[in-house]
Amino acid sequence: MADPRPLGRLPGGPAGESRAAPREGGAATPTTAPSALTSRLGYAGLIPFVLGALLIWSVRPDAHPHVVDALAKYAAVIVSFLGGMQWGLRVRATEPAAPAGDSVGFLWGILASLAAWVAVVMPAYAGLVLQGLLLIACYAFDRRSYPALGAGGWLTLRFRLTAVASLSCFIAAAGS
Repeated sequence: MADPRPLGRLPGGPAGESRAAPREGGAATPTTAPSALTSRLGYAGLIPFVLGALLIWSVRPDAHPHVVDALAKYAAVIVSFLGGMQWGLRVRATEPAAPAGDSVGFLWGILASLAAWVAVVMPAYAGLVLQGLLLIACYAFDRRSYPALGAGGWLTLRFRLTAVASLSCFIAAAGS
């Protein structure tokens, strides 16, 4: 008999619980939600974004370029990490049939990193805006691809992290 419960993390269920998410063509891929530890680590990763955005508005003029540079470089690292996640999810796939748009996911992983690199060498007022937009673009791509790759349970956390990180980049850009 089929399980009538919804797919993904169940309310009140343990974090990291696996369920089967439907794929195109009817096949199922296991999906997990982040554990409490990985959620805390994700939120801890926001510290440089929030702190950087606040410091850009409050440090002495001689320290300002260093804070801007640090935030821009951290944002580039995170965008590259998110691009790498696309690679990692695809490489770990055990099914011989690749998810729809598989080659696009590999390409996106590289393009996100390259665009983040370009943003780092741009003037901060423009580069930080580009970094914020790249963070949003990564989330939008993940939103479409994670369910088929078994990572749909991570999307709520990804949304929250993206919202704070991209807003921090936009606030910092306004102060640069």
